[in-house]
Amino acid sequence: MQVPVLAMAAEMETARKIYVEINRNDIPAALAFFDPEAVRVEPAGFPSAGTYRGHAAILAHISAGRGTWAEGTCEPEQLIAAGDKVVVFLHVHVRLHGHTDWIDGRFADVCTFRDGKVIEFRTFGERQDALDWAGAKAPDAA
Repeated sequence: MQVPVLAMAAEMETARKIYVEINRNDIPAALAFFDPEAVRVEPAGFPSAGTYRGHAAILAHISAGRGTWAEGTCEPEQLIAAGDKVVVFLHVHVRLHGHTDWIDGRFADVCTFRDGKVIEFRTFGERQDALDWAGAKAPDAA
């Protein structure tokens, strides 16, 4: 279900702020936007696939992943409101410690909100899978 952007404006801004903090490598600041009982799901095939529950586990998980970067960013390209969810289309461009090559890819995260906090943070390798899971339409679909 598409939701008018204005109805989810605060949540969309919160989602943007999460990536600002991750890019600054301030994971505790990013975690401040999460409910203490939040769940993080990274799919099979990703470097740290699994389900992480609660602040401590999510902090360790995101810190470990972000800690592999020598430089780079994970930038939101588009945010789409869908019910209590925000689908975030991302562009990742990072170089890992000890490597000279860059990783460049596009995927999506979905943040589910309750009372202004993220209660679930789920990654999808394919953007369409994120849209389907969130019940959203592609941005160019009517």
